[in-house]
Amino acid sequence: MKFVCLGALCAVLCLTPLVVAQKSGAEKIAPETQAASESDNPTRIILDVTRVNILFTVTDKKGRFVNDLTKEDFAVIENKKPQVIQQFTAESDLPLRLAVLVDTSNSIREQFRFEQQAAIRFIQSVLRPREDKVMLVSFDSAAELVSDLTDDLKKLEDGVNGMRPGGGTAFYDAIYFAAKEKLMVDQPRDKFRRAMIVISDGLDTESRMSRDQALEMAQKADTVIYAISTNITREDTEGDKVLRYLTEETGGQAFFPFKIEDLDQSFENIANELRHQYNIFYRPEPLKTDGLYHPVTVKTKGRKDLIVRARRGYYAPKL
Repeated sequence: MKFVCLGALCAVLCLTPLVVAQKSGAEKIAPETQAASESDNPTRIILDVTRVNILFTVTDKKGRFVNDLTKEDFAVIENKKPQVIQQFTAESDLPLRLAVLVDTSNSIREQFRFEQQAAIRFIQSVLRPREDKVMLVSFDSAAELVSDLTDDLKKLEDGVNGMRPGGGTAFYDAIYFAAKEKLMVDQPRDKFRRAMIVISDGLDTESRMSRDQALEMAQKADTVIYAISTNITREDTEGDKVLRYLTEETGGQAFFPFKIEDLDQSFENIANELRHQYNIFYRPEPLKTDGLYHPVTVKTKGRKDLIVRARRGYYAPKL
């Protein structure tokens, strides 16, 4: 059966079909092979979006969060040109829209039960009822929507406990789906923080979407990606390199536990970061509606001892 799903491309919302099959009360998602060329779809809604928002974290060189900075402490550079910051906020209290993506492929079967327990403890620690919402997506041979965005902790716990490992790995499809069909749709953009937590070894064997198509969709959804590697051999695998790439490009961070028991600490580190963030809005000058990727740098003024972790650019609307 087919549903029509709404996905926003920053300023452009394009309507494309999504193939969904029912399985044990959850939705199995298979992205269309032509989804990457959605800008060719003539059925689209144009929104008046002229501001870019950048969610970011600031730490000192020892990794400690710096929370007392103001608008005047930052500079935003786009295409080598300084931008005027229109709005600056500390994001600790803004509602969270969080997608938790769990690898349920055969490659993680041995440590899967421990991953489930750690994921539940993370959700319990970060979810604020009536404010935050969390969704669950599992992925093996296909991405599966286990639980839609909700603040119902019992439903989320049951969803995690009901996951079972088996099959290949459609990692990129899961990122693409969560960003396009869920996080991108939840508006307005300046009222929520959007983040994605990926628990995986980073290896993909089944996706129709490519790594960069998945990344592009996350960027268009203003979503920060965090990753916890399940590769406990601690060799620098291709999967680990993928996790680093996806997180660095979106302003997040990848964690590489030395043993499965360290998963709790990785989740705790992510939860702490979600409580210590800043957000900047600015109107690009000159404003371009070319649909292209525009590199952006956020940096502190006169504070070389601080590290800013932010996404490296955005996709402009195409009007």
